[in-house]
Amino acid sequence: MKTTAAQMVAEGRARIKEIETADLISQMHDPDVVIVDIRDIRERERSGFIPGSIHAPRGMIEFWVDPQSPYHKDVFAQDGKTYVFHCASGWRSALTVATLQDMGFDAAHLREGFSTWAEQGGPVDTVD
Repeated sequence: MKTTAAQMVAEGRARIKEIETADLISQMHDPDVVIVDIRDIRERERSGFIPGSIHAPRGMIEFWVDPQSPYHKDVFAQDGKTYVFHCASGWRSALTVATLQDMGFDAAHLREGFSTWAEQGGPVDTVD
């Protein structure tokens, strides 16, 4: 292997904006912050999710963000919004945000992912 997944994550993190868990908890009710959960639906069902977050499966992000794509979602075309992506531990979201940055889409990611959300006092919703 020429490049490991860990190397790709480290390279991505070196050039993207990372948000600490406590900082996102304090911003989660800001109407200009859009929290995007890229975890698999089974992870959300098992662990819960950040209230008000948008679920966008990792495999569709580039297509949902791109306004030229037939799969584009309007939630990603809101002017003046700060988009913060998260996964479970911060690896997938780092790669996602690095890719989106390459596409010209401004975003940040939750550095430690959902893994520290509840223990740092972040509210969690569950699937009914």
